[in-house]
Amino acid sequence: MNYVNNRLVFFSSLLCALITCDGVHGSDLALIHARVYTAPSVAPLNDATVIVHNQRITSVSASSSKPAALVAAGATVIDCTGMSVTAGFWNSHVHILPVNLLHADEKTGAQLTEALQEMLTRWGFTSVYDIASVLANTNNIRTRIAAGDILGPRILTTGEPFFPAHGVPSYVSGYLEQNHIALPDDVTTAAAVERVRRQVRAGANGVKIFAGSIERDEVLLMPLERAQAIVKVAHELKSPVFVHPSNLAGIEVALKSGADVLAHVTSDEPPWTSALVARMKAARMALIPTLTLFDVEAKKGDAPPDVDAKIVDRAISRLRAYNAAGGEILFGTDVGYIYQFDTSEEYVLMQRAGMSFAQILASLTTNPARRFGFASHSGRIAASMDADLTVLRGDPSADIAAFSQVSYTIRAGKMVFQVPAE
Repeated sequence: MNYVNNRLVFFSSLLCALITCDGVHGSDLALIHARVYTAPSVAPLNDATVIVHNQRITSVSASSSKPAALVAAGATVIDCTGMSVTAGFWNSHVHILPVNLLHADEKTGAQLTEALQEMLTRWGFTSVYDIASVLANTNNIRTRIAAGDILGPRILTTGEPFFPAHGVPSYVSGYLEQNHIALPDDVTTAAAVERVRRQVRAGANGVKIFAGSIERDEVLLMPLERAQAIVKVAHELKSPVFVHPSNLAGIEVALKSGADVLAHVTSDEPPWTSALVARMKAARMALIPTLTLFDVEAKKGDAPPDVDAKIVDRAISRLRAYNAAGGEILFGTDVGYIYQFDTSEEYVLMQRAGMSFAQILASLTTNPARRFGFASHSGRIAASMDADLTVLRGDPSADIAAFSQVSYTIRAGKMVFQVPAE
């Protein structure tokens, strides 16, 4: 897709050329006439104004009756009539692995901006957690985003994941070989532990473990003592640990090792019992459902419609159980492994699992901000918070799929995506 760059569509001449209000200056941004969801559990402000200055939100006003009195000459104004503004979305399960993001040192900033827009910022994501990629390549992209060469989200990353010995999943081995990627295969636990330290020193923010790695005829489990050793050193380095479980045995490895985040629900036959759900909640384990993944994989395998529906329903039932128990849910799609970038199905499936509008918004904003240590400046719309904002064409409290209908994505006060003019 060919998306526009960081120049805004809407400009207005301002009526208070000689007035400076709320610390606003010529390069600032004002969103006016907006429906503003400042936090998931708070009723929206209607016909409101959000003022941005120097990468921060400076004010949120409940009225736009006189918007010109709130902005200074030269500021950029976006009329958000009929639109909803939320804190910038987090996607807590992505992969910086699509072909158009690999070998970033050979690509232009414009090429990478377009790829990130198609996959992430187009869908409102201002922060993402990449939980398996090539660390050096992801660092290249992050450095260039920080320098302004690329327009993109904040990217946290685990870099290369940790597998059981000789346990790179069979379903990715062909893709990795085709794109000249060799993932580490730690022969010993000591080697794995040392690699955790090395990757964190090189910029990794977290660690990803394949507790259950899918091979052709089996799920290969990571030995518990190895998982425990990896988690122990990761926590010493203040790094969260994500776990790909695959099945109930993989969840047991995650729980007994002290890991922090389940990267998926499971879709194997046995249900999640109330006792298992209680143990997960007691361990303060966060869950990323990735419900769309199960539909995508079933269709990829040419599953009949009734089998596809059964697989998806199983995944939904796991999310329903954990959400009903009060477990922490983080939004994530596994995008970069799957190529269904459109997020609308995920929101609909989460709602089918019993999640309310406020709970889904929390999974996109306050939950990940708190879980990953950003709550003091991210996840809500308030003065002094990061100017990370998602502007939606409609109202997701009335139609949950409106979460996917993004008009503007603003990261640190800069427009990183805007819907092309028709």
